[in-house]
Amino acid sequence: MSFSEGGRVEGGRVRTGRGRRTAIAGGGLGGLVVLLVVLFLGGGNLDPAELLGAVDGGAGTTTDEGTIGDCTAEQANTDRECRLAFTVAALDTYWDTTLRAQGVEPALPEVHSFTDAVDTACGSASSSSGPFYCPPDQTIYLDLGFFDLLSSQYGASGGPLAEMYVVAHEYGHHVQQLTGVMDTADRAGTGADSDSVRVELQADCYAGLWAGHAASTVHPKTGVTYLDPITPDQLTQALSAAQAVGDDHIQAQSGGSVTPDTWTHGSSEQRQRWFTTGYEQGTVAACDTFAAGTL
Repeated sequence: MSFSEGGRVEGGRVRTGRGRRTAIAGGGLGGLVVLLVVLFLGGGNLDPAELLGAVDGGAGTTTDEGTIGDCTAEQANTDRECRLAFTVAALDTYWDTTLRAQGVEPALPEVHSFTDAVDTACGSASSSSGPFYCPPDQTIYLDLGFFDLLSSQYGASGGPLAEMYVVAHEYGHHVQQLTGVMDTADRAGTGADSDSVRVELQADCYAGLWAGHAASTVHPKTGVTYLDPITPDQLTQALSAAQAVGDDHIQAQSGGSVTPDTWTHGSSEQRQRWFTTGYEQGTVAACDTFAAGTL
Protein backbone atom coordinates (compact mmCIF):
# COMPACT_ATOMS: atom_id res chain seq x y z
CA MET A 1 0.00 0.00 0.00
CA SER A 2 1.26 3.47 -0.81
CA PHE A 3 -0.23 6.93 -0.94
CA SER A 4 -0.29 8.45 -4.40
CA GLU A 5 2.70 10.54 -5.43
CA GLY A 6 1.95 14.27 -5.30
CA GLY A 7 -0.72 13.94 -2.64
CA ARG A 8 -0.77 16.08 0.49
CA VAL A 9 -3.11 16.91 3.35
CA GLU A 10 -3.31 19.97 5.54
CA GLY A 11 -2.57 19.73 9.23
CA GLY A 12 -4.90 20.34 12.11
CA ARG A 13 -7.40 17.53 11.51
CA VAL A 14 -6.00 15.02 14.04
CA ARG A 15 -5.43 16.07 17.63
CA THR A 16 -2.46 14.79 19.61
CA GLY A 17 -1.73 14.81 23.32
CA ARG A 18 0.57 13.16 25.81
CA GLY A 19 -1.08 12.08 29.07
CA ARG A 20 -0.14 10.87 32.52
CA ARG A 21 -1.84 8.67 35.09
CA THR A 22 -1.75 8.51 38.86
CA ALA A 23 -2.79 4.84 38.96
CA ILE A 24 -3.88 2.04 36.68
CA ALA A 25 -5.74 -0.69 38.51
CA GLY A 26 -4.59 -4.11 37.38
CA GLY A 27 -2.68 -2.45 34.54
CA GLY A 28 -0.30 -3.99 32.05
CA LEU A 29 -1.24 -6.89 29.85
CA GLY A 30 -4.01 -8.05 32.20
CA GLY A 31 -5.95 -4.85 31.63
CA LEU A 32 -5.16 -5.00 27.94
CA VAL A 33 -6.57 -8.50 27.57
CA VAL A 34 -9.84 -7.54 29.26
CA LEU A 35 -10.30 -4.53 27.05
CA LEU A 36 -9.25 -6.30 23.88
CA VAL A 37 -11.89 -8.94 24.46
CA VAL A 38 -14.76 -6.54 25.06
CA LEU A 39 -13.71 -3.18 23.61
CA PHE A 40 -10.90 -3.32 21.07
CA LEU A 41 -11.80 -2.05 17.63
CA GLY A 42 -15.17 -0.83 18.60
CA GLY A 43 -16.54 0.13 21.94
CA GLY A 44 -19.73 -0.62 20.09
CA ASN A 45 -21.24 -3.29 22.31
CA LEU A 46 -20.83 -2.26 25.93
CA ASP A 47 -20.67 1.12 27.62
CA PRO A 48 -17.07 2.34 27.17
CA ALA A 49 -17.34 4.47 30.31
CA GLU A 50 -18.08 1.41 32.42
CA LEU A 51 -15.32 -0.61 30.79
CA LEU A 52 -12.67 2.07 31.05
CA GLY A 53 -13.61 2.87 34.62
CA ALA A 54 -13.49 -0.78 35.66
CA VAL A 55 -10.10 -1.48 34.14
CA ASP A 56 -8.39 1.89 34.47
CA GLY A 57 -9.29 3.05 37.92
CA GLY A 58 -7.01 6.10 37.98
CA ALA A 59 -7.51 9.77 37.31
CA GLY A 60 -5.93 11.01 34.12
CA THR A 61 -5.12 14.27 32.40
CA THR A 62 -3.80 15.16 28.99
CA THR A 63 -1.01 17.62 28.38
CA ASP A 64 0.92 19.02 25.44
CA GLU A 65 -2.18 19.19 23.25
CA GLY A 66 -1.47 19.73 19.58
CA THR A 67 -2.31 18.48 16.11
CA ILE A 68 -0.57 16.58 13.34
CA GLY A 69 0.82 19.08 10.86
CA ASP A 70 0.83 19.21 7.05
CA CYS A 71 1.88 15.94 5.43
CA THR A 72 2.92 14.85 1.97
CA ALA A 73 2.16 11.42 0.55
CA GLU A 74 5.86 10.61 0.72
CA GLN A 75 5.85 11.34 4.46
CA ALA A 76 2.68 9.30 4.95
CA ASN A 77 4.34 6.30 3.36
CA THR A 78 7.01 6.25 6.08
CA ASP A 79 5.66 8.11 9.11
CA ARG A 80 2.81 6.80 11.28
CA GLU A 81 1.43 10.20 12.28
CA CYS A 82 1.25 11.35 8.68
CA ARG A 83 -0.22 7.99 7.68
CA LEU A 84 -2.97 8.53 10.23
CA ALA A 85 -3.63 12.05 8.95
CA PHE A 86 -3.82 10.82 5.33
CA THR A 87 -6.08 7.91 6.26
CA VAL A 88 -8.49 10.18 8.12
CA ALA A 89 -8.56 12.62 5.21
CA ALA A 90 -9.31 9.79 2.78
CA LEU A 91 -12.09 8.51 5.04
CA ASP A 92 -13.54 12.01 5.38
CA THR A 93 -13.75 12.44 1.61
CA TYR A 94 -15.16 8.99 0.92
CA TRP A 95 -17.83 9.00 3.62
CA ASP A 96 -18.91 12.58 2.91
CA THR A 97 -19.92 11.56 -0.61
CA THR A 98 -21.23 8.13 0.35
CA LEU A 99 -23.39 9.33 3.25
CA ARG A 100 -24.91 12.12 1.17
CA ALA A 101 -25.84 9.54 -1.46
CA GLN A 102 -27.64 7.61 1.30
CA GLY A 103 -29.56 10.71 2.37
CA VAL A 104 -27.54 11.07 5.59
CA GLU A 105 -26.03 14.40 6.60
CA PRO A 106 -22.30 13.79 7.13
CA ALA A 107 -20.42 15.08 10.18
CA LEU A 108 -16.74 14.57 10.78
CA PRO A 109 -15.66 12.61 13.85
CA GLU A 110 -12.94 14.01 16.04
CA VAL A 111 -9.73 11.97 15.95
CA HIS A 112 -7.34 12.00 18.91
CA SER A 113 -3.95 10.30 18.83
CA PHE A 114 -2.68 10.12 22.41
CA THR A 115 0.23 8.72 24.38
CA ASP A 116 -0.09 7.15 27.83
CA ALA A 117 -3.59 8.34 28.76
CA VAL A 118 -6.49 10.57 27.78
CA ASP A 119 -9.77 11.78 29.26
CA THR A 120 -12.85 11.12 27.12
CA ALA A 121 -16.62 11.45 27.41
CA CYS A 122 -16.56 7.68 27.94
CA GLY A 123 -14.15 7.90 30.87
CA SER A 124 -10.38 7.92 31.30
CA ALA A 125 -8.48 5.65 28.92
CA SER A 126 -4.90 4.43 28.95
CA SER A 127 -2.75 3.16 26.11
CA SER A 128 -3.76 -0.38 27.02
CA SER A 129 -7.37 0.41 26.16
CA GLY A 130 -6.72 -0.15 22.47
CA PRO A 131 -8.28 2.01 19.74
CA PHE A 132 -11.95 2.84 20.32
CA TYR A 133 -14.78 5.11 19.25
CA CYS A 134 -16.63 7.05 21.95
CA PRO A 135 -20.21 7.81 20.84
CA PRO A 136 -20.95 10.60 23.38
CA ASP A 137 -18.17 12.84 22.06
CA GLN A 138 -18.08 11.28 18.56
CA THR A 139 -14.32 10.84 18.76
CA ILE A 140 -11.90 8.12 17.66
CA TYR A 141 -9.13 7.56 20.21
CA LEU A 142 -5.94 5.61 19.59
CA ASP A 143 -2.35 5.29 20.68
CA LEU A 144 -0.23 4.63 17.59
CA GLY A 145 2.08 2.39 19.61
CA PHE A 146 -0.75 -0.11 19.85
CA PHE A 147 -0.05 -1.26 16.30
CA ASP A 148 3.23 -2.75 17.47
CA LEU A 149 1.43 -4.62 20.24
CA LEU A 150 -1.11 -5.95 17.77
CA SER A 151 1.73 -7.68 15.95
CA SER A 152 3.88 -8.74 18.89
CA GLN A 153 1.09 -10.00 21.16
CA TYR A 154 -1.68 -11.06 18.78
CA GLY A 155 0.16 -12.20 15.69
CA ALA A 156 -0.94 -9.69 13.07
CA SER A 157 1.54 -9.34 10.22
CA GLY A 158 1.52 -5.57 10.56
CA GLY A 159 1.98 -3.12 7.73
CA PRO A 160 0.40 0.16 6.64
CA LEU A 161 -2.90 -1.29 5.42
CA ALA A 162 -3.36 -3.14 8.73
CA GLU A 163 -3.09 0.20 10.55
CA MET A 164 -5.48 1.82 8.10
CA TYR A 165 -7.98 -1.00 8.62
CA VAL A 166 -8.05 -0.24 12.36
CA VAL A 167 -8.73 3.46 11.74
CA ALA A 168 -11.33 2.70 9.05
CA HIS A 169 -13.11 0.27 11.40
CA GLU A 170 -13.39 2.93 14.11
CA TYR A 171 -14.59 5.44 11.52
CA GLY A 172 -17.21 2.86 10.58
CA HIS A 173 -18.61 3.13 14.11
CA HIS A 174 -18.98 6.86 13.59
CA VAL A 175 -20.93 6.15 10.41
CA GLN A 176 -23.16 3.87 12.48
CA GLN A 177 -23.67 6.71 14.94
CA LEU A 178 -24.80 9.00 12.13
CA THR A 179 -27.13 6.39 10.59
CA GLY A 180 -28.75 5.46 13.90
CA VAL A 181 -27.37 1.93 14.20
CA MET A 182 -25.73 2.71 17.53
CA ASP A 183 -29.11 3.73 18.95
CA THR A 184 -31.25 0.92 17.52
CA ALA A 185 -28.97 -2.08 18.01
CA ASP A 186 -29.04 -4.06 21.25
CA ARG A 187 -25.37 -3.60 22.09
CA ALA A 188 -25.62 -5.16 25.54
CA GLY A 189 -26.01 -8.72 24.29
CA THR A 190 -23.35 -11.28 23.49
CA GLY A 191 -23.15 -14.31 21.25
CA ALA A 192 -22.21 -15.24 17.71
CA ASP A 193 -25.50 -13.87 16.28
CA SER A 194 -25.93 -10.93 18.66
CA ASP A 195 -26.46 -7.33 17.66
CA SER A 196 -23.08 -6.59 19.25
CA VAL A 197 -21.36 -8.84 16.72
CA ARG A 198 -23.46 -7.44 13.87
CA VAL A 199 -22.37 -3.91 14.81
CA GLU A 200 -18.70 -4.89 14.73
CA LEU A 201 -18.90 -6.90 11.52
CA GLN A 202 -20.68 -4.03 9.80
CA ALA A 203 -17.83 -1.72 10.84
CA ASP A 204 -15.40 -4.27 9.37
CA CYS A 205 -17.42 -4.27 6.16
CA TYR A 206 -17.37 -0.47 6.08
CA ALA A 207 -13.58 -0.58 6.46
CA GLY A 208 -13.36 -2.90 3.45
CA LEU A 209 -15.80 -0.72 1.53
CA TRP A 210 -13.59 2.31 2.04
CA ALA A 211 -10.41 0.39 1.18
CA GLY A 212 -11.94 -0.80 -2.08
CA HIS A 213 -12.67 2.78 -3.13
CA ALA A 214 -9.60 4.52 -1.69
CA ALA A 215 -7.57 4.22 -4.90
CA SER A 216 -10.32 6.03 -6.82
CA THR A 217 -11.20 8.61 -4.14
CA VAL A 218 -9.72 11.95 -5.14
CA HIS A 219 -8.56 14.64 -2.73
CA PRO A 220 -10.84 17.61 -3.50
CA LYS A 221 -8.00 20.15 -3.37
CA THR A 222 -5.08 18.33 -4.99
CA GLY A 223 -6.99 16.29 -7.55
CA VAL A 224 -4.81 13.31 -6.67
CA THR A 225 -6.19 9.95 -5.52
CA TYR A 226 -5.37 9.12 -1.92
CA LEU A 227 -4.02 5.62 -2.55
CA ASP A 228 -2.34 3.74 -5.33
CA PRO A 229 -4.23 0.52 -6.22
CA ILE A 230 -3.98 -2.04 -3.42
CA THR A 231 -2.09 -5.21 -4.34
CA PRO A 232 -3.10 -8.71 -3.15
CA ASP A 233 -0.04 -8.84 -0.89
CA GLN A 234 -0.99 -5.54 0.70
CA LEU A 235 -4.57 -6.70 1.18
CA THR A 236 -3.31 -9.56 3.34
CA GLN A 237 -2.09 -6.96 5.86
CA ALA A 238 -5.65 -5.86 6.58
CA LEU A 239 -6.93 -9.44 6.60
CA SER A 240 -4.20 -10.43 9.05
CA ALA A 241 -5.25 -7.63 11.41
CA ALA A 242 -8.89 -8.69 11.14
CA GLN A 243 -7.89 -12.27 11.94
CA ALA A 244 -5.85 -11.18 14.96
CA VAL A 245 -8.80 -9.41 16.60
CA GLY A 246 -11.37 -12.17 16.16
CA ASP A 247 -13.05 -13.18 19.42
CA ASP A 248 -12.01 -16.80 19.01
CA HIS A 249 -8.38 -15.87 18.36
CA ILE A 250 -8.22 -13.49 21.33
CA GLN A 251 -9.79 -16.09 23.63
CA ALA A 252 -7.31 -18.72 22.48
CA GLN A 253 -4.36 -16.31 22.81
CA SER A 254 -5.47 -15.43 26.32
CA GLY A 255 -5.30 -19.09 27.34
CA GLY A 256 -9.03 -19.61 27.74
CA SER A 257 -11.54 -21.73 25.90
CA VAL A 258 -13.31 -20.52 22.78
CA THR A 259 -16.87 -19.72 23.86
CA PRO A 260 -19.09 -18.26 21.09
CA ASP A 261 -21.81 -17.38 23.61
CA THR A 262 -19.56 -14.62 24.96
CA TRP A 263 -18.52 -13.13 21.62
CA THR A 264 -19.00 -9.41 21.07
CA HIS A 265 -16.99 -8.80 17.87
CA GLY A 266 -17.15 -11.99 15.79
CA SER A 267 -14.72 -14.74 14.90
CA SER A 268 -11.57 -14.23 12.89
CA GLU A 269 -13.20 -15.84 9.86
CA GLN A 270 -16.24 -13.59 10.13
CA ARG A 271 -14.19 -10.42 10.49
CA GLN A 272 -12.06 -11.26 7.46
CA ARG A 273 -15.09 -12.25 5.41
CA TRP A 274 -17.09 -9.11 6.11
CA PHE A 275 -14.09 -6.88 5.39
CA THR A 276 -13.71 -8.74 2.10
CA THR A 277 -17.44 -8.35 1.38
CA GLY A 278 -17.16 -4.59 1.60
CA TYR A 279 -13.93 -4.54 -0.37
CA GLU A 280 -15.20 -6.70 -3.22
CA GLN A 281 -18.88 -5.74 -3.47
CA GLY A 282 -18.33 -2.03 -2.89
CA THR A 283 -21.80 -1.00 -1.74
CA VAL A 284 -23.28 0.12 1.55
CA ALA A 285 -26.14 -2.32 1.03
CA ALA A 286 -23.72 -5.25 0.99
CA CYS A 287 -22.71 -4.32 4.54
CA ASP A 288 -26.17 -4.76 6.07
CA THR A 289 -25.20 -7.34 8.67
CA PHE A 290 -28.55 -6.86 10.41
CA ALA A 291 -30.38 -8.27 7.39
CA ALA A 292 -27.98 -11.20 7.02
CA GLY A 293 -29.45 -14.55 7.97
CA THR A 294 -25.99 -15.99 8.52
CA LEU A 295 -23.02 -13.98 9.75
